[in-house]
Amino acid sequence: MSKTIKKIGVLTSGGDSPGMNAAIRSVVRTCAFHNVECVGIYRGYQGMIEGDFKEMGPRSVNNIVNKGGTILKSARSKEFMTKEGRQTAHKNLVAAGVDALVVIGGDGSFTGAEVFNEEFGFPVMGIPGTIDNDIFGTSHTLGYDTALNTVVDCIDKIRDTASSHNRLFFVEVMGRDAGHIALNAGIGAGAEEILIPEEDLGLDRLLESLQKSKASGKSSSIVVVAEGDKMGKNVFELKDYIEQHLPEYDIRVSVLGHMQRGGAPSCYDRVLASRLGVKAVESLLEGKSNYMVGILQDEVTLTPLEQAIKGHYPIDMELLRVSDIMST
Repeated sequence: MSKTIKKIGVLTSGGDSPGMNAAIRSVVRTCAFHNVECVGIYRGYQGMIEGDFKEMGPRSVNNIVNKGGTILKSARSKEFMTKEGRQTAHKNLVAAGVDALVVIGGDGSFTGAEVFNEEFGFPVMGIPGTIDNDIFGTSHTLGYDTALNTVVDCIDKIRDTASSHNRLFFVEVMGRDAGHIALNAGIGAGAEEILIPEEDLGLDRLLESLQKSKASGKSSSIVVVAEGDKMGKNVFELKDYIEQHLPEYDIRVSVLGHMQRGGAPSCYDRVLASRLGVKAVESLLEGKSNYMVGILQDEVTLTPLEQAIKGHYPIDMELLRVSDIMST
């Protein structure tokens, strides 16, 4: 028989993403709705080790649904990777009367939660928060939709300059291991080519595509490059290579960087965060543990943390086909 849960801790870990604050708000207010206490844990697992806790009630999360980042802060914790660090964290949770944990983060954060659950039998529930959308068991992670909109907005602005000066722009976006941002934003922004880690386009094909664009009368082009593209060259090396072979192009590089992780979350991310937060708390109160809450076909679902960590979503081949057609 599972222990009655009277107090739930919530933390954010790993890279921040828009929607994390909305998820914190949802967890805190769902706890209040069910007359369960809630504790905010600052700076992720490191804060858990240092006992950096703060009681949170419905009014403590006023006016955060629209804010990017995370009010609970985030930090990587090497100490939590040790058995001693996790023992200290567990002692602090027990001393504070915390009975269960909601972890908002990515696969690294979930790995920590799963190990913690295995070692101490401590109830945990994960909420996927990462702009990369690279977690199995959910069609959308918190921040992904916002990041897409941010990238498309940036590329739209870059295209204005590209068109005015007849330039070729390489635009690097985040996605070291997954090309979801590059592929979707590239199609949405009308990019001529999209380079992602899942597909090796090849330098020859890229050259051929740009030559065709030039021959067809395109005076400017946008190439979206995921930072983990498989060509083996970073975006500046790609620029140099194309300049050597297509000197007629005036080439510029724009690395969007961390602006993709910032800004107010989109309506979609705010609603998703609210739904996932409710499900996370209520699942813990039902005695469930070691799951990630996600969304599939607009239904909130539970996926075992192990599957969420180890599973992999392949890139959408139909979107790749659409991209090829749109670049004609």
